[in-house]
Amino acid sequence: MRTIRFLLPLAMLALLSVGNATTTRTARYSSAFATEKHSQQSTEKAATSDSARIERLLSDLLPLRSKLSKEDMILKAARHFVGIPYVAHSLDRNSEETLVVNTREMDCTTYLETVIAVVLCIDRNHSRFSDFKRMLQSIRYRQGRLTYENRLHYYQWWVTDNAQMGFVKEIVSPNPPFTATQRLKINYMSENHNAYDMLRNCPKRVAAIKRQEDQTNGTIVRYIPKSRLTNTALLRKVVRNGDIIAITTNKRNLDTTHLGFAVWHSDGLHLLNASSLKKNGSRVVEPKETLYQYLMQRPQNPGIRVARLILDNLC
Repeated sequence: MRTIRFLLPLAMLALLSVGNATTTRTARYSSAFATEKHSQQSTEKAATSDSARIERLLSDLLPLRSKLSKEDMILKAARHFVGIPYVAHSLDRNSEETLVVNTREMDCTTYLETVIAVVLCIDRNHSRFSDFKRMLQSIRYRQGRLTYENRLHYYQWWVTDNAQMGFVKEIVSPNPPFTATQRLKINYMSENHNAYDMLRNCPKRVAAIKRQEDQTNGTIVRYIPKSRLTNTALLRKVVRNGDIIAITTNKRNLDTTHLGFAVWHSDGLHLLNASSLKKNGSRVVEPKETLYQYLMQRPQNPGIRVARLILDNLC
């Protein structure tokens, strides 16, 4: 009898332990499921917010096609995003390459691409979010082919491919002010592949990127040295509002380090851009300082390259 009384509490204890373990596993599973569901809901909510914002912007701009000049249309679209927080690497959060649309946070490249995709949709009288996505993919990827290797990581790749697609033309004359040249050597990504989540432990991708880099190396491009970015009649004639500005660099294995849109103020040329600088609030900004003032503080940036959107249907 004593044995039965001794075993019974043990059995009850074992059952309680199994029950507690099952409850714990169930709680953990439920918590993980709830977290995953919340993350999925947040992603879906963000995507809905992005699509609604783009379609609303397209709806607002389309009636202005016959009222605004090309330059004013670009600036209106670009200024729409002023105040959006600067966040880097927003395209690299997935294990596989995905077309990312994010109007809630931007870096200088995604800001540029988003604005250009909007303006090209307006030029073509397109109003749907699906139109915008197709345009964004065509701008961001070589011939519109969506893979990491075909993403246009360097500005030289970007401007060359977008010129071939008929979206932009690079401005390289007159001389002056295009008095300087740069011989390109761009091997930054292949030499620093461990710094990129999508290249780390992916030797085939690294090799593909390196082949494209090597094909570009040796190309000579023309740019305006920063000493010529003063408020002159010549520069105002050559660089227009809404032109694409790429800031050249003498940093090893890079071609440019920053992008934005040209905008003229009474005191000279400014750069509408997604800025990482704390003094600009780390956001999309139309800064008070001129581009000349900005560049003269940066010895690693010798000047600017210029490109212009091709908008055949806008006035």
